[in-house]
Amino acid sequence: MTDAGRDIRHLARMQRKKAVIDARIAQAQDEHGLLLVHTGNGKGKSSAAFGMLARTLGHGLKAGVVQFIKGAATTGEEVFFRRFPDLVSYHVMGEGFTWETQDRQRDIAKAREAWAVARELLGREDIALVLLDELNIALKHGYLTLDDVLADIQARPRRQHVIVTGRGALPGLLDAADTVTDMQLIKHAFQAGVKAQAGIEF
Repeated sequence: MTDAGRDIRHLARMQRKKAVIDARIAQAQDEHGLLLVHTGNGKGKSSAAFGMLARTLGHGLKAGVVQFIKGAATTGEEVFFRRFPDLVSYHVMGEGFTWETQDRQRDIAKAREAWAVARELLGREDIALVLLDELNIALKHGYLTLDDVLADIQARPRRQHVIVTGRGALPGLLDAADTVTDMQLIKHAFQAGVKAQAGIEF
């Protein structure tokens, strides 16, 4: 087939595709706050969530962040988003990864303190997006009760979006979510002995 023939076939395919997509867009008229879950063993769960946080700020909307588990070291996203105190209510509530803290009762106490902050953010009409970073870890280890967490999330203002990140999302959370992304690990530099680096891992 000649290039001209391929171009004609491509145009026809794209016109058909556009008609299908335009029809789906026209049918999607509902608008309300979403519950999004980023899970899986691959890299990028929190990074994607913070990208959505940047979008929120770009539209001049307010957001809240509660970081579970994380907290032993300052991250680049924390340093960056704390530059916008009028738009972002940022709370680092953990003390480090569970294999570092090695104190289940203290981890439970810190998770409950973090959830108290999250509940306050989930009750605010002026907050457009709440990012609950690594909440899945706290739920997986039983530091918080899924039913209680879901009840607070479902009671939030109708237009507020919530993002939950972390490996091992519980089935009940996946069922309740509007959008779920499972990030799979294909290859990671750490496996080849490359250490975590600023701007990439933290």
